Amino acid sequence: MFSCDAIQNSNKTQRGTAIGAGSGAVIGGVIGNNVGDGNNTVLGAIIGAAVGGVVGNRIGNKMDRNAEAIEEAVPGAEVTRIGEGINVTFDENSGVKFKINSAEISPEGKATLNKMAEVFREYDDTNVLIEGHTDTSGSDEYNYSLSEKRAKSVRDFLTANGVSNSRLTTKWYGETQPKYDNATADGRVKNRRVELGIIANQDMIQDAKAQQ
Repeated sequence: MFSCDAIQNSNKTQRGTAIGAGSGAVIGGVIGNNVGDGNNTVLGAIIGAAVGGVVGNRIGNKMDRNAEAIEEAVPGAEVTRIGEGINVTFDENSGVKFKINSAEISPEGKATLNKMAEVFREYDDTNVLIEGHTDTSGSDEYNYSLSEKRAKSVRDFLTANGVSNSRLTTKWYGETQPKYDNATADGRVKNRRVELGIIANQDMIQDAKAQQ
């Protein structure tokens, strides 16, 4: 098992080789039928979907270019390369924005997602996990439902802009997975977020294997 610190401190080639070595799982196997529960996160999906070895190296190299394309297209996004995948985080200050208590994407959010859709269309050999999260304002039940609606709004927008629905999976967690302190206004803004996990699909995996 690899700790988060070990992942962040390793170089990209090492991450591509080591994480998930010997695992042939793809995103469907990682997520299973647990859509909407709290058992799987973007990080878990990325690590669990890793192929490892030399093939993983090749996938990691392509993901490096994919991540650079995202950073160039959407400067405000938080883009993290992990293993053979990419984690992209948007909060209200850095990309995908929603109206308060609404799943309607703001004009600024649509502009950001349009740029993401362009990258996804160019790099069409990936699958994408979309996660919705909220802060602690409101009831648990309300926040859970809101995070579901927002994740699905992102999915529907990407689909409407040329990204195949078969590549997209949604999950939602409400307020149960905060990254920041909900006692502060800034922490609540950052916790109202959408996260994307980008991993290789079978086309990329087979292409990497064919290069051996």
